[in-house]
Amino acid sequence: MELVVGAERAYCYTGGKPFPLPAAASPLPVVVFIHGAGQDHSCWTLQSRWFAHHGFAVLAPDLPGHGRSGGPPPQSVEAAADWIVALLDAAGVARATLVGHSMGSLIALEVAARAAPARVTRLALLGSSLPMPVSDGLIAAARDDEATAWQLINDWSHSPRAHLGGNAQPGVWMMGVNRQLMARQRRGVLLAGLDACRRYRPEPERFAAIECPLRVIAGSADKMTPARAARELAARWPQAQLTTIAGAGHSLMAEQPDAVLDTLRAFVVG
Repeated sequence: MELVVGAERAYCYTGGKPFPLPAAASPLPVVVFIHGAGQDHSCWTLQSRWFAHHGFAVLAPDLPGHGRSGGPPPQSVEAAADWIVALLDAAGVARATLVGHSMGSLIALEVAARAAPARVTRLALLGSSLPMPVSDGLIAAARDDEATAWQLINDWSHSPRAHLGGNAQPGVWMMGVNRQLMARQRRGVLLAGLDACRRYRPEPERFAAIECPLRVIAGSADKMTPARAARELAARWPQAQLTTIAGAGHSLMAEQPDAVLDTLRAFVVG
């Protein structure tokens, strides 16, 4: 599905089911999946399809400049949050569950800080930390040699098991898929996302208004946003719950798709 946001086209995957427009006129609850830096909607294929086929309206957008969406990539988490709010407006979404991975988790947090409790019903943060540091070496590679950046991200965002194989889909090379996903993004998209992550350092009190149910989902073998950082993040809110998926790295939707889905299903559906 395509919407127009800020005079640019915005592509949203809807999980294989038509999205009701306007969503506010539909009885279906809405779940919005927000991808990370250098990614697109396809990283949520299993999770978005399950929710779309089990009584939810699903939006899994390509952020601006990513995938099939037009416009330049957001230069800050705040700008990306503005875009998500505008996307919700364009789709007629009054309230939604937000699910974000990595950079997408920061975007979801920023939206919730501004819109909660009026628009965000639940908040799931995967592969997240606050702040979310990015090494100078990775920033330099994303700027000067994207192929090296793709390799570094693949090395750091997958668990040791994933380096040997272990894809839930037999015969599919997990790290090759992730590399091609990053490679098909436009030049500069990855750098903009990584730089936005490392510059996002809001004051903690900005999140005091977030009172909705909140779930932090971490991979026990995550090297980019370690489980320790996830514990510290979850401790910021009294209502937050932490789920750690054993053996998963930062790319936990690819490494442990069923465990991620089971956790989201228990959180959103109950």
